[in-house]
Amino acid sequence: MNLNPRQLKLIDAVRARGAVTVEQLAEELSVTLQTVRRDVQRLADAGTLTRFHGGVRIPSSTTENIAHTQRQSLNAEGKSRIARAVASQVPNQCSLLLNIGTTTEGIADALMHHTGLRIITNNLNVAATLSRNESFEVIVAGGVVRSRDRGIVGEAAVDFIRQFKVDIALIGISGIEADGTLRDYDFREVRVTQTILKQAREVWLAADASKFNRPAMVEVATLSEIDRLFTDQAPPEPFPSLLEDADVVLDVCRP
Repeated sequence: MNLNPRQLKLIDAVRARGAVTVEQLAEELSVTLQTVRRDVQRLADAGTLTRFHGGVRIPSSTTENIAHTQRQSLNAEGKSRIARAVASQVPNQCSLLLNIGTTTEGIADALMHHTGLRIITNNLNVAATLSRNESFEVIVAGGVVRSRDRGIVGEAAVDFIRQFKVDIALIGISGIEADGTLRDYDFREVRVTQTILKQAREVWLAADASKFNRPAMVEVATLSEIDRLFTDQAPPEPFPSLLEDADVVLDVCRP
């Protein structure tokens, strides 16, 4: 397809961030929202980009996640709102399980003003952050360390986590499909997350709006296994009815 200079800049902006909202694109390109929406629709129809509720991203693979550094900047402002909202609901003196992901890493930052937390994690980035609070006890699962994101995976991590029963599991996910399944990319990581879900009295899922309708290869769980969902925008259809049927408490963390 023939692209004009504005559309080429739009593609470059999305590639640089991984995903971006329509409002951010309009501001960056100095054009109206209507112009951006027309360009996004054309590029999505051509398969160059993929739309999600309120924005656009690079086309998703079902077999491989995007790079960790790219995910850190992906909807960073929305993830920050989610992290603050989650932390505000976590009581002091409780026990937590946190899994792999940039959203859970943001939650770790937001928890630093708490006291007396006991945290078990398979995420070395989370452990490095939370260990700076002297009132916390941070316990790291053993296993294979993935170099790309310092996540710990494998059967050793599964066996280690089975020893514990915590108050709250705080988890991130790569995608939530329209049938209500939570999905991720690495089956070894999925095995650890599935164990985390079983070892918690409550499960809180933190997922920004780009995760809705995002495909991934491996099923982690279903919405019925989640107690609360924290997200930065109202979920698109059919997720409101799915959440209601699954009796999931929805927390929309607006600006």
